[in-house]
Amino acid sequence: MSTQEKIPVVPKQFLLPFILTTCCFSLWGFANDFTNPLVKVFEQVFIIGTSQASWLQFAFYTGYFCMAIPAALFIRRYSYKAAIILGLTLYGTGALITIPASLSATFWIFCLASYVITYGLAFLETSCNPYILAMGPPETATQRLNLAQAFNPIGSLTGMAVATFLLAPSLQVGEFRAELRENNPAYTQYLLADAQNIPAGATLEGDKVTLKDGNTVAFYGNGVPVFKNELPGVLDGAVPNALKTLRSEEPEKFRALQHADLGFVRTPYMVIAGVVFTFLIIFSVSKLPIFKRDEKDAPFFTVTAQLLKKAHFREGVLAQGFYVGAQIMCWTFIIHYGMEQVGLDLAAAQKWNIAAMVIFLCSRFICTFLLRFIRPSKLLFLFALGGFSCTVGAIYLPGYVGLASLVLVSGCMSLMFPTIYGIALKDLKEEEAKLGSAYLIMAIVGGAVLTKLQGGLIDAYSVRASFWLPAACFILIALFAYRTYQYHHRAA
Repeated sequence: MSTQEKIPVVPKQFLLPFILTTCCFSLWGFANDFTNPLVKVFEQVFIIGTSQASWLQFAFYTGYFCMAIPAALFIRRYSYKAAIILGLTLYGTGALITIPASLSATFWIFCLASYVITYGLAFLETSCNPYILAMGPPETATQRLNLAQAFNPIGSLTGMAVATFLLAPSLQVGEFRAELRENNPAYTQYLLADAQNIPAGATLEGDKVTLKDGNTVAFYGNGVPVFKNELPGVLDGAVPNALKTLRSEEPEKFRALQHADLGFVRTPYMVIAGVVFTFLIIFSVSKLPIFKRDEKDAPFFTVTAQLLKKAHFREGVLAQGFYVGAQIMCWTFIIHYGMEQVGLDLAAAQKWNIAAMVIFLCSRFICTFLLRFIRPSKLLFLFALGGFSCTVGAIYLPGYVGLASLVLVSGCMSLMFPTIYGIALKDLKEEEAKLGSAYLIMAIVGGAVLTKLQGGLIDAYSVRASFWLPAACFILIALFAYRTYQYHHRAA
């Protein structure tokens, strides 16, 4: 331990390149976490179901899968710097596609914009992660990557803050929802009709309801019982019906609402496009280390075959897919959980998402410190079990307590991406690490597949029940951590 403490995490000669490259981690953090709340926004603005709105996330994370290998091949032919420059170009271009998407009020063009943005992010992540690993001794590579990844939540927090404090309060659909709750007679009738659905195990005698679990009862209108824990879901179900009525009876008013809200969505993308193109200029003129080998890399399929022979790498790719899926599910559908289970509006639900990200950020720095004393696989195992426990809490605990449990999942997730990444690439040759990085970035497609699947579970069952999916992911991550320590390499 004393020897490792003397080894620098970031050597002085790489400090400036490290700082500049670390800025890219914040840039893709913004894109990830500004996109998450848009699932709920588009669900309301376009009047579509959660499963259909989840195509936005599917498009976003599928871009990683499609472009990670081309990015790796590009790096093999050129350099990390060239890949970063191309990634920034694609990122900015994707952000600009939101202009025609918003002006035409077309959901699928927004999906295309997300898809192109992640073409850029695939180049950035495929290049920046191994680039950071190369900027110093291999003994501190996992610590160095955890340190760089610790700045990713800064961009994420920025994206969340923009969604919470600028976008959500401006949305006219939010005002429509509030008015519906307070003044709309149709909503009152909706409540009265829904109240007749008495939960299983309850008995109704006159205006008195006796529940099997002793739950509280509220009364609305003419003594009709409405269960307090069901009111948020009732409200959320009433909004699309009322919007459909508005679209049918007052189409001009509905189009004005839709175009206004999509304009608010477009503005942050224009700002981030400006920031991204600024960084593009900075990288273009900066002198950065090349880390180019004198000998030629082995053929693509040869290196792939070498990688597939390594059990810790194969399982690391799978674990990364499950982790990203769990992360995106928890951060995307915390909005739905807050609105449908607690009765929050979009801005208030997003504030809980910000709290989750603050915990995630603080935990990242804490984990970077803990990794000096605890083996990565051991810490990963403990945090995966913690993530499972908190997710189960979100499923079973009521109201705000369940929401708080869901927020605490983020503290457990903070360690996972860079640690799985570092374990999977441990002891690989440089040519293997370049391609291995691409496969790990491809695993981000887990965020596309699993988030889409959870959206379907929400439509078919409930928000709470859908969280069994991320809970299962944490169990599989814990299994990977256990196998890493027990079988693959005990030093990891």
